[in-house]
Parts: sequence; structure tokens; C-alpha cells
Amino acid sequence: MTRLVICFALLFLTTSLPAQETHHDDPTTLALGAAAPDFNLKGIDGKFHSLKEYSAAKALVIVFNANHCPTAQAYEDRIINITQDYKSKGVTLIVISSNNPPALNLAELGYTELGDTFEEMIVRAKDKAFNFPYLYDGDDQKVALAYGPVATPHAFVFDKDRRLQYAGRIDQHEKPGTGKGEDLRQAIDAVLAGRKPEPANTKVFGCSMKWSWKNEYTQKLMAEWAAMPVTLNEIDVTGVQELLKNKGDKLRLINIWATWCGPCTQEFPDFITIDRMYRGRDFEFIAISADKIASKEKALKFLKLKQAANANFIFNKDNIYDLIEAVDPKWQGALPYTVLVEPGGKIVYSQQGPIDPLKMKKLIVENALIGRYY
Repeated sequence: MTRLVICFALLFLTTSLPAQETHHDDPTTLALGAAAPDFNLKGIDGKFHSLKEYSAAKALVIVFNANHCPTAQAYEDRIINITQDYKSKGVTLIVISSNNPPALNLAELGYTELGDTFEEMIVRAKDKAFNFPYLYDGDDQKVALAYGPVATPHAFVFDKDRRLQYAGRIDQHEKPGTGKGEDLRQAIDAVLAGRKPEPANTKVFGCSMKWSWKNEYTQKLMAEWAAMPVTLNEIDVTGVQELLKNKGDKLRLINIWATWCGPCTQEFPDFITIDRMYRGRDFEFIAISADKIASKEKALKFLKLKQAANANFIFNKDNIYDLIEAVDPKWQGALPYTVLVEPGGKIVYSQQGPIDPLKMKKLIVENALIGRYY
């Protein structure tokens, strides 16, 4: 009887205790002199690429980089130029993106229009005319775990025997136009000449690696966004006109929508995504409902469902033509309608009908008020 009680007690304890989370430590950066770990990764060309594919190279340069990171973007042109300059010298340079896309939250995308998914890598490569293999390691991150990059970008230079001779930065000048990749070039030159690079190790600066197990902050952020209050205030013609004058110091995106407008409600989540990406910059999103004032509660319910914690307004008159004229006399009246307004009231974008989300993000991040770099 006693044994039976003990068994039941143990069963209760094992089933009632919370599951223990598995915590990982960041990997150790590959040691100088170590052999290059093998890999088999999918490239943006749709093919799989392995280490032996580059066996003929006199030196192999592997750069761990990312789409989203402002520092990584600042080095893209330098990586392109280094690839071109050393191609005739028997050097192969490849870039690996190892960030885990789900571990990257929207608040970390304030300097880009693209995340780190494989599909977005294809877009970036086309936009920038990458001249090097661009490989994806973001699902299981096995290659990054083997090489141990600390941040993006992080360069590794291997000799003809595929022994690591240099690991570190490309150069020490993050801002585009201030550096030419001096540290990486010197390391490559040394390897080609049969010398040891000096220094062989340098610290790196950039965005931290997005490891799949480090998602606590993302979860916390999502909970914070979900808990933010959602309000809907009434606005008149004068108020709308003031919004369009944009007397503030932020780039202002305004969307006019309605609950009865299918394209409006379908694209609205895109605006929430855009708001969450850039709200930490000099940017603000404002939504104006063209619903009848009697439908205010219905509009508010929709906004709460979408967690629209931005500035929301509903036009307070039933004469919708007053709203149309107040927003833009050239607007023919079809919904949705979207404008992007710089401080001082300059409209740099207007669209009747649904927006192209990627085009809009690119337009925002390349505006002089925002920008891709620190």
C-alpha cells in the first residue's frame, strides 16, 4: 500500500511540474588554424552548395551576414567590390545568412524593408545585384553553430588547405563610403602570399545573431503590443487638413479605410506591420475611418481586433465628399486611399487602392528622414 502511494505521488509530481526549457549557450567562434566545417546549404539560385564545390579556390572567404541589419547593409557594396576585385586572383567569397526568421521581431526591422527569410534573400540579391553565392542557414543554423559568428557581418578567411587564417571584421568603418574593407583585404592578401594575417583576429560590430532559442524578447514584445490601448477619436475637416499639413518632425503615413471595404480590411494588417517596424524611428502611422459616425463602435472593434495601437480617427460627418476634398482634391473617392507625407506637408506618395507593402516599406526606409544606416 505504501509503495502504491509513493508511486502515485511520484506520478503526480512528474506530471504537474512545468516542463523545463532547454537553454543554449552561444557557440564558440571557430579557432584559428581549424579546418572549415562542411556545409550543404540552399542558395538563392535554388541549388545546394557544399564546401567541396569551392575546392579550387586559393582562398575561401565566408561572410555571415543578414538582410535586416543596418550594419550588414552598410557593408553590402564593400562585399560586392571585394568579390569582384579578388575573383581573378583565385579567391571565392560566399555569404551565409544564418539568422532564424521567427527569432527576428518587427521592432528589429526599422532599418530595412526585408527580413531574413530565404524568399527575402532572393529579393535583396536581385535589388543589389549580388555577385557572390548567397546561402541560407536560418532553419537549423547548423553552419552558424559550427563557425560561431558573433554578429553580422562576421568574416572568415581560409587558406588553400581550408584552415582558418582570419576571423573578424571587414573594416572598422561602419558608415558607407568611409571604408573599403581594409581589414578583410589585408587578410586575403596575406593568405594569398602564404603569410599569416596580422592581426588574425579582430572584434566585430553589428547586429547580434538571431538564434532560434533566443525568443523571449520577441514573445514579451508581442504581449506588450497586444496589451496596448486602441482608441478611435472623431475628426473633422479642419483636423484632417492639419494632419495633411504635417507640422511635426516625422514621416507620416495616412490610410483612409472603412469596415465595409474588403480591400481595406484585407490590407490593414500590412499597415500594422509597417507601424511596428518603423514606430521607433521618425515615423508615424495614422488611420482614418470613412465609416459613418453611427458605425464608430464597429470600427473600433475592428481596430482592437487588429491591435491597432496607432493614432486612429473616424470622420465625424456623413458627407464623405468633405473628407475626400480635405485629403486630396485629386482623389476620386475609391477606398482604400493612402498618402505618405513629409514634415511640412509634401506628399511623396499617394495611392487609390491597395498598396504594395514591400514598395511602401522601401519608400519609407529610403526616405531621408529614416534611412538604412545609423
